[in-house]
Amino acid sequence: EVQFVESGGGLVQAGGSLRLSCAASGFTFDDYAIGWFRQAPGKEREGVSCISSSDGSTYYADSVKGRFTISSDNAKNTVYLEMNSLKPEDTAVYYCAAKHPPFYSCGLDTAWYDYWGQGTQVTVSS
Repeated sequence: EVQFVESGGGLVQAGGSLRLSCAASGFTFDDYAIGWFRQAPGKEREGVSCISSSDGSTYYADSVKGRFTISSDNAKNTVYLEMNSLKPEDTAVYYCAAKHPPFYSCGLDTAWYDYWGQGTQVTVSS
Protein backbone atom coordinates (compact mmCIF):
# COMPACT_ATOMS: atom_id res chain seq x y z
CA GLU A 1 0.00 0.00 0.00
CA VAL A 2 1.36 3.40 -1.00
CA GLN A 3 1.52 5.79 1.92
CA PHE A 4 2.88 9.26 2.56
CA VAL A 5 3.63 11.05 5.79
CA GLU A 6 3.91 14.78 5.24
CA SER A 7 5.30 16.99 7.96
CA GLY A 8 6.96 20.33 8.58
CA GLY A 9 4.04 22.66 8.02
CA GLY A 10 3.13 25.41 10.44
CA LEU A 11 2.75 29.12 11.01
CA VAL A 12 5.57 31.44 10.00
CA GLN A 13 5.98 35.16 9.44
CA ALA A 14 6.56 36.57 6.00
CA GLY A 15 10.21 36.26 5.06
CA GLY A 16 10.63 33.16 7.16
CA SER A 17 11.42 29.57 6.21
CA LEU A 18 9.95 26.12 6.56
CA ARG A 19 11.09 22.68 5.49
CA LEU A 20 8.45 20.18 4.45
CA SER A 21 9.09 16.44 4.42
CA CYS A 22 7.29 13.71 2.54
CA ALA A 23 8.17 10.21 3.72
CA ALA A 24 6.90 7.57 1.34
CA SER A 25 6.41 3.82 1.60
CA GLY A 26 4.85 1.01 -0.40
CA PHE A 27 6.70 1.55 -3.68
CA THR A 28 10.19 1.59 -5.18
CA PHE A 29 11.06 5.18 -4.43
CA ASP A 30 14.06 5.37 -6.76
CA ASP A 31 11.95 4.95 -9.88
CA TYR A 32 9.27 7.51 -9.18
CA ALA A 33 8.70 11.21 -9.71
CA ILE A 34 7.62 13.08 -6.60
CA GLY A 35 5.82 16.38 -6.74
CA TRP A 36 4.78 19.04 -4.27
CA PHE A 37 1.48 20.78 -4.81
CA ARG A 38 -0.53 23.31 -2.86
CA GLN A 39 -4.12 24.38 -2.56
CA ALA A 40 -5.26 27.63 -1.03
CA PRO A 41 -8.86 28.13 0.12
CA GLY A 42 -11.15 28.69 -2.83
CA LYS A 43 -8.42 27.98 -5.37
CA GLU A 44 -7.46 25.03 -7.51
CA ARG A 45 -4.58 22.79 -6.57
CA GLU A 46 -1.39 23.95 -8.26
CA GLY A 47 2.02 22.43 -8.82
CA VAL A 48 4.95 23.84 -6.88
CA SER A 49 7.92 21.61 -7.67
CA CYS A 50 8.84 18.08 -8.65
CA ILE A 51 11.84 15.78 -8.70
CA SER A 52 12.66 12.62 -10.58
CA SER A 53 14.17 10.35 -7.96
CA SER A 54 16.18 8.35 -10.52
CA ASP A 55 18.32 11.21 -11.81
CA GLY A 56 17.56 14.08 -9.46
CA SER A 57 16.21 16.38 -12.16
CA THR A 58 13.88 19.05 -10.82
CA TYR A 59 11.27 21.53 -11.98
CA TYR A 60 9.76 24.57 -10.29
CA ALA A 61 6.74 26.75 -10.79
CA ASP A 62 7.70 30.32 -11.67
CA SER A 63 6.07 31.57 -8.47
CA VAL A 64 8.59 29.73 -6.27
CA LYS A 65 11.77 29.74 -8.37
CA GLY A 66 14.71 31.02 -6.38
CA ARG A 67 12.85 30.63 -3.07
CA PHE A 68 11.99 26.92 -2.84
CA THR A 69 14.31 23.94 -3.22
CA ILE A 70 13.22 20.35 -3.67
CA SER A 71 15.52 17.45 -2.79
CA SER A 72 15.31 13.75 -2.12
CA ASP A 73 17.00 11.24 0.13
CA ASN A 74 16.39 7.93 -1.61
CA ALA A 75 17.86 5.96 1.29
CA LYS A 76 15.13 7.39 3.51
CA ASN A 77 12.40 7.38 0.83
CA THR A 78 11.87 11.03 1.66
CA VAL A 79 11.50 14.17 -0.41
CA TYR A 80 11.97 17.62 1.09
CA LEU A 81 10.77 21.06 0.13
CA GLU A 82 12.88 23.85 1.58
CA MET A 83 10.85 27.06 1.49
CA ASN A 84 12.59 30.39 2.04
CA SER A 85 11.47 34.01 1.78
CA LEU A 86 7.92 32.91 2.38
CA LYS A 87 5.08 35.22 1.39
CA PRO A 88 1.46 35.38 2.58
CA GLU A 89 0.41 34.11 -0.85
CA ASP A 90 2.30 30.88 -0.14
CA THR A 91 -0.35 30.04 2.46
CA ALA A 92 -1.99 26.74 1.49
CA VAL A 93 -2.25 23.07 2.23
CA TYR A 94 0.80 21.42 0.70
CA TYR A 95 0.57 17.92 -0.71
CA CYS A 96 3.13 15.49 -2.01
CA ALA A 97 2.32 13.11 -4.82
CA ALA A 98 4.03 10.29 -6.70
CA LYS A 99 4.06 9.26 -10.34
CA HIS A 100 5.07 5.71 -11.24
CA PRO A 101 7.33 5.00 -14.22
CA PRO A 102 7.76 5.17 -17.10
CA PHE A 103 8.14 8.87 -17.74
CA TYR A 104 10.69 11.15 -19.36
CA SER A 105 10.74 13.94 -16.79
CA CYS A 106 8.55 15.15 -13.95
CA GLY A 107 5.88 17.78 -14.36
CA LEU A 108 3.35 19.81 -12.39
CA ASP A 109 0.08 18.57 -13.87
CA THR A 110 -2.06 17.21 -11.04
CA ALA A 111 -3.65 14.67 -13.38
CA TRP A 112 -0.27 13.12 -14.12
CA TYR A 113 0.27 11.82 -10.59
CA ASP A 114 -0.92 8.47 -9.28
CA TYR A 115 -0.74 8.74 -5.50
CA TRP A 116 -1.37 11.61 -3.10
CA GLY A 117 -0.62 12.42 0.51
CA GLN A 118 -3.03 13.99 2.99
CA GLY A 119 -1.38 17.39 3.07
CA THR A 120 0.20 19.70 5.62
CA GLN A 121 -0.91 23.25 6.35
CA VAL A 122 1.45 26.16 5.74
CA THR A 123 0.35 29.57 6.95
CA VAL A 124 2.42 32.70 6.31
CA SER A 125 1.42 35.78 8.26
CA SER A 126 2.09 39.29 7.03
